[in-house]
Amino acid sequence: MPPMLTDALIRKAKPGHNPAKKEATDPTKPYRMADSGGLYLEVAPTGGKLWRWKYRHAGKEKRLALGAYPSVSLSEARERHAEARKLLAAGVDPADARKAEKAAGAERAANSFEAVALEWLGKQTWVEGYRVKVAAWLDNDVFPYVGGRPIAELTAPEFLRVARRIEERGAIESAHRIMQTCGQVMRYAIATGRAERNPVADLRGALSTAPERHHAAITDPGELGGLLRAIEGYAGDPVTRAALKLSALLFARPGELRHAEWAEINLDAAEWNIPAGKMKMRQAHLVPLSAQAVAILSDLQPLTGRGQYVFPGARSPRRPMSNNAVNAALRRMGYDTDTMTAHGFRATARTILDEGLGYRADFIEHQLAHAVKDPNGRAYNRTAHLQERRKMMQGWADYLDNLRAGGDVVAFRRKAG
Repeated sequence: MPPMLTDALIRKAKPGHNPAKKEATDPTKPYRMADSGGLYLEVAPTGGKLWRWKYRHAGKEKRLALGAYPSVSLSEARERHAEARKLLAAGVDPADARKAEKAAGAERAANSFEAVALEWLGKQTWVEGYRVKVAAWLDNDVFPYVGGRPIAELTAPEFLRVARRIEERGAIESAHRIMQTCGQVMRYAIATGRAERNPVADLRGALSTAPERHHAAITDPGELGGLLRAIEGYAGDPVTRAALKLSALLFARPGELRHAEWAEINLDAAEWNIPAGKMKMRQAHLVPLSAQAVAILSDLQPLTGRGQYVFPGARSPRRPMSNNAVNAALRRMGYDTDTMTAHGFRATARTILDEGLGYRADFIEHQLAHAVKDPNGRAYNRTAHLQERRKMMQGWADYLDNLRAGGDVVAFRRKAG
């Protein structure tokens, strides 16, 4: 039977009127406009027009939806009809083939790089700020290019193209970090049976070399004395001033310091107990407080002690101070980003405690909350060498007092390189 439908007829079709038969119909009921080979257009009372095919398989009459007009044109409907008839001629039920195709598509979606990455991300126990940063990396730089690809089919060149786009905007270090994240996702996919190998590992040597970057820090004792005097004379917010002083005394990571809570501070025991959830290495950390640190916190307690945070934000006491507050204060005091940073207080303490004051390196590293192991290869717990570290922290505070007062500075005992 030759095709009966034309685009002109289809456009004229409406509820209550079948132009193919030139007759009125019941506007409350659908009607069909036949083409050929069982293909027809069904016009609904709402005005919608759906392509369907009536066929028989295994002795049963069936119908297959082929799309809606005008999204699927007459010619496209005929092409879909022809493809479905080829399947039927080969003994395959087109409806079963479609179900299998949908199931395969759903499986591909569940095993896409984006789906696996989001699953992996949900299992990480990072601090929220870092989680948001990693999620942004993936959303902005990875998912638009490989997010929809089956993770098992991804190749090293695909990841290299992702990295090159990041490098082209000058973010060399970010390219390395994002590829490191992609590698972690691939390893998770291997562990969960969604991939067999990690193509990111093949990029070794292919990425541009990231420039060595250090947080600017003052390590000359004389210059440090000048900084301490500038902090002492800081005329800004008293909470920020206290944060500056404690940055020098405690040399904790800036994020750990600004998220400090009064519930973690024990002034009587002279201790700050940081829970594992706030630490980079996800291990609880104990910071002995010198007499000077206790005095600063005691003076600060009447200002912020009723709230949660030791250093509350300027806009809301329910949030910690801005992550830029200490750096901004350093800039106001005249110290640019190439001279001193909030994170630089850690390098300052590490260098002078070791090379200037002669404290044992493992005491210093443990107080910095770096990964330190005992002679048997076990990680030190948070109270390891506590008495020695108490003495070190008090000695450091006394030394800073001496520098601030303009006293004599120690001569460095530079180690042989």
